[in-house]
Amino acid sequence: MTEAKRGHLAMLAFSALVAGSFSLGSMAAPHIAPQALNAVRFVVAAGVLGALVAATGGLDRSALKAPWRYLVLAVFFSTYFVLMFEGLKTGAPVSMAAVFTLTPLLAAGFGWLLLRQVLTPRMALALCIGAVGALWVIFRADFGAFLAFGIGRGETIFFFGCVAHAIYTPLVPTLNRGERPAVFTFCTLVAGALLMLVVGAPSMMRTDWAALPTIVWITTAYTSVFASAATFLLLQYASLRIPSAKVMAYTYLTPSWVILWEMALNRPLPPLMILGGVALTMSALALLLKDDSQVRGRARLEG
Repeated sequence: MTEAKRGHLAMLAFSALVAGSFSLGSMAAPHIAPQALNAVRFVVAAGVLGALVAATGGLDRSALKAPWRYLVLAVFFSTYFVLMFEGLKTGAPVSMAAVFTLTPLLAAGFGWLLLRQVLTPRMALALCIGAVGALWVIFRADFGAFLAFGIGRGETIFFFGCVAHAIYTPLVPTLNRGERPAVFTFCTLVAGALLMLVVGAPSMMRTDWAALPTIVWITTAYTSVFASAATFLLLQYASLRIPSAKVMAYTYLTPSWVILWEMALNRPLPPLMILGGVALTMSALALLLKDDSQVRGRARLEG
């Protein structure tokens, strides 16, 4: 398997794990401040990944050079998570997933600005097909629902979080100096934990931790291990192997995964017509995979 295909496989797992944050996050968001929840998740995630780093060779001294890099990355990714949970207080998971699908185009723009990564015609076509498929899934093949779509407060807040996420993606290969993905991710999580402990201190002090419902602890555990440590690692691993636009193109699968999560949580089953949208997102990914064999040298291949 080529390095590029490994990056695509990492993003497939990434999209499934991220989708869980929308469904679980919407259930937990009303009960705890986003800053407090994310402070805890970053600390736990850093601890989990720190154990992994220690078990796989430890922390290289070279990784501690220019620590400002990790703080820069932490600012953007922390912003994304805080605004996501703030938006989920009022925004529904599927509509939030709709906003999330804007990230690939934003990432393509920032990828050009920071890395001069060029959006090829094949990639542009794939992004468009993926966008149509995602919208098909989000609105459950109901054109009337699409026409009635309105941008609410939660979606607006989350849009700015998606901008931060899109900037983060090309920043990873820009600031990485050859560190292993696990080490680089761990340092970023530590920086994020320190940042969120400072920013979230007032919210943490106001939170009645003993009175929080079980769903908050479930969401915290899930987002700490699977939607923080794991996705950080997967995203940074993929960002070093495939262009930013392709990395974020996998967000088009998130609405489909959200539907599956909603089904698992005993929500109403979506109509069979949404399978057409799923097929379109798969077609978009097929185009991206095919493009990898034709366009070489755009992505930085590390380790």
